[in-house]
Amino acid sequence: MEEIRKLLEECLDGGLYQIVLSDAKKKEDAGQKKKVRPVMVKGELLFQVSSYVGKQIFHENLTAREAADILTGDLAERFGQMQAETNRMEATVLVSKKGKVTVRRKRHSGPAGKKPDLSHNRAKKYILQEGRPVPFLVDLGVQTPEGKIINSRYDKFRQINRFLEFIEDVWPILPKDRPVRIIDFGCGKSYLTFAVYYFLHELKGLSLQVTGLDLKEDVIENCSRLARRYGYEGLQFLCGDIADYTGTDRADMVVTLHACDTATDYALYKAMRWQAKVILSVPCCQHEVNRQIDCAPLEGALRYGLIRERLSALFTDALRADLLEENGYDTQVL
Repeated sequence: MEEIRKLLEECLDGGLYQIVLSDAKKKEDAGQKKKVRPVMVKGELLFQVSSYVGKQIFHENLTAREAADILTGDLAERFGQMQAETNRMEATVLVSKKGKVTVRRKRHSGPAGKKPDLSHNRAKKYILQEGRPVPFLVDLGVQTPEGKIINSRYDKFRQINRFLEFIEDVWPILPKDRPVRIIDFGCGKSYLTFAVYYFLHELKGLSLQVTGLDLKEDVIENCSRLARRYGYEGLQFLCGDIADYTGTDRADMVVTLHACDTATDYALYKAMRWQAKVILSVPCCQHEVNRQIDCAPLEGALRYGLIRERLSALFTDALRADLLEENGYDTQVL
């Protein structure tokens, strides 16, 4: 951990933008992460450590030495990944289950960048920020051409940014020496497909081969037209069914958001067959178990349609998570 400690001390010397710890090692910590940013409190430079536990966030302000002690311990015991950005560099730390430490640094070229925001209380900063027009957000009706978020689409704007936080957590493990192969099953209007492409290609500089698949021909035609307009050469949209898709024999990331009923299972199965490093899935409409569930001890609950539907969804997702674990995946249910 000496190399990690040295890196942290370098990050916490006054030029830090943000540190993020993620990839919890223990199942009971699944979904947890920590963020660190500098704050000025009564003239003293401190570091606000925000711990995300379920839907709760806990804050504490620490000195550089205290923060370095806690974060070093966290990487030794609790988290497998750290991303840090300062006004001089970007750094990624990966800690394997066996304790192997990998540190990657990328120096910022030219003079030191912008000064860190040291305000103690500040508005939430999104990855895609209000006031900066993004072409696909404008064309999909989320932003005005000036970059203002349309009031009725603010939930969509927050949803896109929340999804990109998950992408930000996993992008360090994506390949950098070849195009990243991404399949988005059931892409629909492709808000998130375009967001992934924009984030990984435009902001992170990765070469991509992204395929969006959906059953609606008119939606696919519109998305294809937008991709051509933006010059997104690595992004294609196809009309077709998840179960019948044979367009590739490998993938680095598979995204399946609101694929109805067993369409989610087809997508998960194909992702495992392709040995995808990352699977992001939001299931819906779990009818298969709902039709079959029969359990005498739960009969009193299952007689109510709404409760039967919810229990079926929970059991379905539990089975999916167990199958992913059995096939070697570290699985989080959020």
